[in-house]
Amino acid sequence: MTVPNIFHRSGIRVAVAMSGGVDSSVAAAVLQQQGFQVFGLTMHLWDQPPACGTSRSCCTPEDAYDARRVAQVLDIPFYVIDFSGLFRRSVVQPFIDDYARGRTPNPCVRCNETLKFDILLNRAGDLGADFLATGHYVRLEESAGGLQLLRARDRRKDQSYFLFSIPRGQLPFLKFPLGGMTKAETRAVAARLALPVAEKSESQDCCFVPDGNYPAFFAKEAPGQLTPGDIVDAEGRLVGRHAGIALYTIGQRKGLGIASSRPLYVSAIDAVNNRLVVGPEEALYRQELELERVNWLLEEVPVTPLEISARIRYGGEAEPARLALGPDRTATVSFREPQRAITPGQACVFYREDRILGGGWIV
Repeated sequence: MTVPNIFHRSGIRVAVAMSGGVDSSVAAAVLQQQGFQVFGLTMHLWDQPPACGTSRSCCTPEDAYDARRVAQVLDIPFYVIDFSGLFRRSVVQPFIDDYARGRTPNPCVRCNETLKFDILLNRAGDLGADFLATGHYVRLEESAGGLQLLRARDRRKDQSYFLFSIPRGQLPFLKFPLGGMTKAETRAVAARLALPVAEKSESQDCCFVPDGNYPAFFAKEAPGQLTPGDIVDAEGRLVGRHAGIALYTIGQRKGLGIASSRPLYVSAIDAVNNRLVVGPEEALYRQELELERVNWLLEEVPVTPLEISARIRYGGEAEPARLALGPDRTATVSFREPQRAITPGQACVFYREDRILGGGWIV
């Protein structure tokens, strides 16, 4: 196969956010082959202990080393930027605070919003870049109404859910060269160019919670959130004990340690009283949710009510819904059919066919 040849432009400098994975590595290679002057930027975010060398999370020292090796193969300049202090303040601490409030945060979206498409974009400009590119699977296309952010060609890899909070004014300075490719095509390009990460497995864990060990993370960073408490049913009857509300999320069944004649799931997290509320499967379904900090990727904020498709989790489908705006960037989303495990702290992203309209945070 051949690398997509959209256009060739010499003299235009593109900084590529290189995580050390195959996607961002191929993004750099594709842009280089299209004639751009490419250089790599890796964000140093979190200091992983040596024992985490086998972690499936991203942004480890090993990942930075892999990114540097790819840059050497491509013969492009490469820089590591220390954002660890900013990362702790703008991503890790809000993550901890959200769990203390009984929410389930999405740190990847927040990192994109506060670091990658803000601080890193500005740093790239300081280094002479005209654009910042990433290995996200999403498309950016020009239309009569301006730039549009679209879902990726490969729906199994589409990462538009993580990018809804990008300020619209940043879009003209971004590039997503993998949006029209499949994952198989990406790996094929990496293999053909003999990139050292061609067969590297994908990161799956939160980068600062290596191997998904949440008890160990909170024991070190926020031990107060591991305070045991009661598990009650909808009527307030005691049915068990939990090990700390930070270890649970809406819809969770495993790990509750409850003896019951029917399956019970976490239906609510009462942070004020440090307790979990559990109920049967049907207690998880709701037809409406409230949002805060709504961000639009449209030219203008639309008049509502607005018919949309809305997605309440990365692994979920976009479902038919109606959106009504409230004051101060709030909104109400009413689904045509009840949705399972609507989770405070997660994002709700709006679509119309392939176009990402915007999104907000579930309260």
